[in-house]
Amino acid sequence: MLDEMNMIHKNQTWELVARPANKKVIGVKWVFRAKHNADGTLNKLKTRHEIVGQVTEVGSKVEKFKVGDKVGVGCMVGFCHSCDSCTNNLENYCPKLIATYGGKYYDGTVTYGGFSNTMVVDDHFIIRIPHNQPLDAAAPFFPLKSQCIPDLHIRVIGLGGIGHLAIKFDKAMRAKVTVISTSINKKKAALENLGVDSFFAVNGTLDGIIDTIYAQHPLLPLLGLLKTHGKLVLFGALEKPLELPTFPLLQEGSLIRGIRETQEMIDYAVKQSIKPDIEIIPIDYVNTAIELLLKADVKCRFVIDISNMLKPTS
Repeated sequence: MLDEMNMIHKNQTWELVARPANKKVIGVKWVFRAKHNADGTLNKLKTRHEIVGQVTEVGSKVEKFKVGDKVGVGCMVGFCHSCDSCTNNLENYCPKLIATYGGKYYDGTVTYGGFSNTMVVDDHFIIRIPHNQPLDAAAPFFPLKSQCIPDLHIRVIGLGGIGHLAIKFDKAMRAKVTVISTSINKKKAALENLGVDSFFAVNGTLDGIIDTIYAQHPLLPLLGLLKTHGKLVLFGALEKPLELPTFPLLQEGSLIRGIRETQEMIDYAVKQSIKPDIEIIPIDYVNTAIELLLKADVKCRFVIDISNMLKPTS
């Protein structure tokens, strides 16, 4: 596979060979985010990372994977291989990182993600999915970047697709979890189904806050709840930058995690029987799902099944 990827990087000639018709790919996709204008209208946004499926072919030097393996691809498909971040399994910090969609290889070729019958990826960026883990339940894990340490007190802001998974991981790590949500009707689900310790609690000091809110919101009230050296992890992908107060802050992190950390997270989720709450939807339901996301009217992760829209390969 490395030889094939080097051909992309060096702009060499490829010979395209038709894939046998009996080789199938499971096309399951997760909606990452919706981008909208100030007036509430939606911009067109191509969302096609966090891809799961099965290996259909492998390159001549691939040893870690074989045909039929359950695998996934996250937010990145390329990096420089030589900087300090890359050599320390922190390729998500690489200044030359190539995104799964909307990125560019070194020859200028644009990456188009996973809305396709097949996808060619450097095996370094493939995450193994355990054989007993359903593919649709694995897809929502790929964007997660939790750094919870056992026995801490964590506050989760927003109880939606990402928020409920943050709670499940935190509880598996024996953390005390407090949830703040804009929807009071989610209180029962948080306390009874997810086992959080408190809901809408505003008193006390916290070691960390996981903020999953996608709408503009003030940070100062949240920062005031943290202990000295506490951490506020911003997970919402916002159209405009949030306003930060001027007193000293300790900020660190990346929007995504490295490959090794992602594999460890997937393995831990399977070991602890952590499963996301999902709703499988067809491609023609995407706009409705986005509207629900914008209204904060979701309690699960949407997983788009595109298997019925793929054209057979001859």
